[in-house]
Amino acid sequence: MKKKNSLALRNRLALVTGASRGIGLEIALALAREGCNLVMTARDRKALAGAARKVEKLGVRVVAETCDVRSPESVDYLFAVVRALHRPLDFLINNAGVGHPNRAVADLPYPMWVDVIETNLTGLFLVTQAALAVMGRGGAIVNNLSISAERVFPGLAAYTASKHGALGFTDTLREKLRPRGIRVIALLPGATDTDIWQTLWPKAPRRKMMSAATVARAALDALLLPTDSTIEKIVVRPAVGSL
Repeated sequence: MKKKNSLALRNRLALVTGASRGIGLEIALALAREGCNLVMTARDRKALAGAARKVEKLGVRVVAETCDVRSPESVDYLFAVVRALHRPLDFLINNAGVGHPNRAVADLPYPMWVDVIETNLTGLFLVTQAALAVMGRGGAIVNNLSISAERVFPGLAAYTASKHGALGFTDTLREKLRPRGIRVIALLPGATDTDIWQTLWPKAPRRKMMSAATVARAALDALLLPTDSTIEKIVVRPAVGSL
């Protein structure tokens, strides 16, 4: 079975946003272990280069290109690079996202609101819209949304709003793309030990959290399903504790 699954992804092409660390990097590594080639993107050029080197060691082709998903011009340039590969994009992993410190709505600075909404929601739209022009039947889109897409956390108004909006976008996109044979998967991980907690909750109990590799495994398993089936929503949470 493992051999059959590996053949399903070998020599295919995936684009991962926010790929320089955390869940994005772990998904890129998981795909590479199955023989999938990668386009990896993030804003931090140095961190992206280091992440790309880790993935390349697994023997797949990696294109690393910086991109600010908030910028239409930056996204357009990224997809010019993708089109220059002269092959369809099989998988899109929308993982780029940011958080913000715990603030009451009355104390939430407008620039902070704009940054979170533009990254987590508008960026998701821009990258997806560009990707649809180079994706065909049998492809899949995975949107990493967080359980905040369905739950409310006091003090995280912008983050929660962005994730609720992103889930609505994901669900709408899924219905639109069914006739095209492109699967759309909402990934809703619970507390995962990544750098975003330095912003959301610096003193969060990391020992109770899942690893980013665990979340990546769930996403990979969904992609490995036969193309005549799909998992529409993946909710992954720590098995122990209240997180």
